Amino acid sequence: MKRVILIVMDSVGVGALPDAEEFGDFDVNTLEHIAKTGNFAIPHMRALGIGNIESLPSIEPALKPIGGYGRMMEASTGKDT
Repeated sequence: MKRVILIVMDSVGVGALPDAEEFGDFDVNTLEHIAKTGNFAIPHMRALGIGNIESLPSIEPALKPIGGYGRMMEASTGKDT
């Protein structure tokens, strides 16, 4: 591997973490809410695998993603971004 490009999309949530309700968070899926508008096309991010993280309206999963993808969770206790 010659190069790694890491894209961290802070504040672009893809669903609640296990402790979300402890902090008054519910229905927290920013990417899903944006995708529901219907006029949302992110072909390059889709090719990288963003639609494979979670089922999203108007963002089909990539059959053969060209990148790695995932969801992160903070290690500390508390409400974080």
